[in-house]
Amino acid sequence: MPQQTLKIKTMKWVLIIGTLLMGIKFYAYFLTQSNAILTDAIESIVNVLAGMFALYSLYYAARPKDEDHPYGHGKIEFLSSGVEGGMIFLAGIAMLIKGGIAFLHPEPLHHIDIGLYLSAFSGIVNYIMARVLIARGNAMHSTTMVADGKHLMTDTWSSVGLVIGLVLIYLTQLYWIDYVITVLLGFLITYTGFGLIKESIFNLLDKTDYKKIEHLITFLNSKRKPSWIDIHNLRVVKYGSVVHVDCHMTLPWYFSLEEAHTEVDALGQLALEELNYQIEFFIHADPCLPHSCTICQLSECKERKKDFVQKLNWDMQNVLPDSKHSALGK
Repeated sequence: MPQQTLKIKTMKWVLIIGTLLMGIKFYAYFLTQSNAILTDAIESIVNVLAGMFALYSLYYAARPKDEDHPYGHGKIEFLSSGVEGGMIFLAGIAMLIKGGIAFLHPEPLHHIDIGLYLSAFSGIVNYIMARVLIARGNAMHSTTMVADGKHLMTDTWSSVGLVIGLVLIYLTQLYWIDYVITVLLGFLITYTGFGLIKESIFNLLDKTDYKKIEHLITFLNSKRKPSWIDIHNLRVVKYGSVVHVDCHMTLPWYFSLEEAHTEVDALGQLALEELNYQIEFFIHADPCLPHSCTICQLSECKERKKDFVQKLNWDMQNVLPDSKHSALGK
């Protein structure tokens, strides 16, 4: 099954199950009149709305490239995670306000045992969905799915806290515990929403993903050929689940255009075949300079101007700058 189809199918099921859980949580609130359960139910509304937008963003991101979007439509996934974070943040603020009001105007609770069972069931289901979404989102490099999974995982921990609180209320009859739980869950959810907004902004502004770059550099280092003298000016930009890589590759100056193209294509194909995410390369071939000889491992080169000094291991410090390299001091 194609990745985009699997993403959409997964989000459809998450949305359907999330809608059912929302109904269960509101039913539990009407039975118990618990502010903490209402807090959980309000967050479920956010889950469903965010799921709708996430599903739409996956549909939109799956559209092919066109003249107006030459890099595709994948960046809508970052917008989706930001919108979801914003809704979570606002829901958390609403919960904090609700918890504060409840302190001033307490209400009696009813059927705590039933509310306890329903909340526990909702938490278990949310946990399973969160694990599935995060695992599949990481595997398919979908920011939308990972963000929705993190949201559901927060919802799971909210349910755990809620269940513990309801057990304490049931055993002690101290109803003020309900209001404390409401405020604590409000803080947790607000923090989660802020984190998703922050990550979304970083992705939209193309903040450097050092972990991904380091992974790519390590792989290329292990597969490099003697004719691949140098790589520099490397940049990685994410467009949803697609990773776009720009870099300059230094090759022997006497290579024909066809030979240079073959080497450039070989590097790109290696990455496509070996790495576990969608990736597209735009590689600019540079001719070597005399000082490049000091790091060139091409022993049969007949045009060598300087002696080989040392192998240059590619790392974060030397592949990102836009400059050709040589052995230190040479």
